[in-house]
Amino acid sequence: MISYEPLWETMRRKGITTYALINRYGIPASTVHTLKHNNNITMYTLEKLCNALECSADSVVKFVSDDKERT
Repeated sequence: MISYEPLWETMRRKGITTYALINRYGIPASTVHTLKHNNNITMYTLEKLCNALECSADSVVKFVSDDKERT
């Protein structure tokens, strides 16, 4: 499973809001919705987020084992 928990923490730490992602950095509102629901994004979107936040991919996304969901 994909989790964008690191993204929200990185944004909080850097003082960047979802409004800024959309209006200042050009991330579509639909992408923000996708992120909030832990759905898949493209590598291009990941690159845009990393550039906007000046961070690496592990500051945006983490992978969580699906084993917990199967039980």
